[in-house]
Amino acid sequence: MKQFLRLFLYLNIYTAFLQIANAQNLNLIIEAETTIPQSLLDSLEHPKSFANYLSLKKVADTLAYQLQKKGYIESELRTLDKKNDSSYIATYFLGNRYLYIKVFYQATDFKKSELFRVAQEVTDEYFILRVENVETALLKLNSFKAENGNAFAKVRLDEITKLSANTLEAQLILVSGAERTIDSLVVKGYDKFPKSYLKYYAGVRVGRKFSQKKLIAQNDVLNNLGFVSTIKAPEALFRKKTTAVYFYLKKQNNNLFDGILGFSTNEETRNLAFNGYINLELNNNLNFGEQLVVNYKADGNEQQNFRVKATMPYLFKSPFGLGAELKIFKRDSSFVTTEQQARITYQITPTSHSYIGYKGYESSNLLDAAIGGIAIEDYTSRNIIAGIAYKKQQRNNLFPVKSYLSIDAEVGSRELKSAKEGQERFSALLHHIFNLNFKNSVFLQNSTSVLLSDTFITNELFRFGGITSIRGFDENSIDASFFSVLNTEYRYAFNASIYIHSIIDVGYFENQIFLQKEKLYSFGIGLGLQSKAGLLKLNIANGNSETQDFGLSNTKIHISLTSRF
Repeated sequence: MKQFLRLFLYLNIYTAFLQIANAQNLNLIIEAETTIPQSLLDSLEHPKSFANYLSLKKVADTLAYQLQKKGYIESELRTLDKKNDSSYIATYFLGNRYLYIKVFYQATDFKKSELFRVAQEVTDEYFILRVENVETALLKLNSFKAENGNAFAKVRLDEITKLSANTLEAQLILVSGAERTIDSLVVKGYDKFPKSYLKYYAGVRVGRKFSQKKLIAQNDVLNNLGFVSTIKAPEALFRKKTTAVYFYLKKQNNNLFDGILGFSTNEETRNLAFNGYINLELNNNLNFGEQLVVNYKADGNEQQNFRVKATMPYLFKSPFGLGAELKIFKRDSSFVTTEQQARITYQITPTSHSYIGYKGYESSNLLDAAIGGIAIEDYTSRNIIAGIAYKKQQRNNLFPVKSYLSIDAEVGSRELKSAKEGQERFSALLHHIFNLNFKNSVFLQNSTSVLLSDTFITNELFRFGGITSIRGFDENSIDASFFSVLNTEYRYAFNASIYIHSIIDVGYFENQIFLQKEKLYSFGIGLGLQSKAGLLKLNIANGNSETQDFGLSNTKIHISLTSRF
């Protein structure tokens, strides 16, 4: 029994001793045949203490490799000796430090434009790198080949020799694998996904050179569609003679309901007036990428605007699509105007498209008797329309569109009871977001439209004003034969779901009927909040003209909620 107790006691003492020994941190001291500069020691970024000898030795072995990458190509670990119970000394041979390497290459392997992306000095025969940048440069050169379809290419340096006291020279060797092209596309997770979007919207095509980097960017483009989300990055299956690319997608509900409620003061009655609109978008419910838009607006002053639009992209798996639209605008008891249009669209590139089509106008005078100063007449108009648009997306849930440009033209004739004359209409919309950093950005937008005609009537003029054009004014309250509006916002995002912004809008318009030319100004502040219910926007803006004094009664409050379902 006593022997058993002694054995038990010895085991406990031994275990406690091992725990104390293992808990003691070990220190690594680095020495060399010459004094090591402190800046070099700091750049190595190695741990100062270790939990055990094995982890210490592993770091001591890898430090020689780090020294070689910094130009001490002859460096090696000579000894690793124990100084005391808590310290070890690693002694290295550094040798000479080389700062540059002169790399000779074959002109058929790389273009000079590619080499200038990794080196500053490039000739027809060689380029010069800093030794510490060699690894990064080789990886970059290798990626160039992968982006051009050579996914298995390998780049290395061979025949490395000393050229001078601080310069090496070497031969660049390119081991080319077989170039790969995309032979098939497979969509996982969303079997009914309209694959025409892969070809025309994202630019992924069978027969194109395989590039993993480009595929990832194209995968991000798909993620911006709205009705689909990407589950993970695309993958490739390489067989002996074929390459299959897999996209992992998930269908998203992308129907949209958008409502705006506005408050203002009636200038005549001084009573509170309500205005707003309802917008409904149905997207991709039939898995064709189709869209149906129904929009209704009312400004509280018997002004009503109804719009329905349908689009069907990529008919018969081609870059062509169809669109049709109907608009009805009624202003109190003055007039009602109906617009119909049909267009054929063509996807030029993944970011741009064009269209051509027909647009007709029919307008009726609802006044029982002519009112002095108001030129309203029945008319019809027939026009050929054409346009082009460009859109660039970005990874931002609050502001998904970084840049947008559209140019539209209409050429035709307007027919009154008394005369018929030619007319042209031109419109342009441009906006861009300047991202200063993650939280701060600047938004600029310009919209311009002009009607060219010998004579003008009120019910054919452009109508603008409101939250979608110049804020601080009632919806469609300004008639113009020409107008240009600049919207500006300085945006600050607190996080990915809430932001505030300034409102500074400047406008100019002309009305040829009254020979009117006037400048407009609007100032205010806005708030955006992304919640489970949707994107809530609150805008407070005060609009004035150059002939009008500032007044609080000109302040408009606009509230909108964009909800997807």
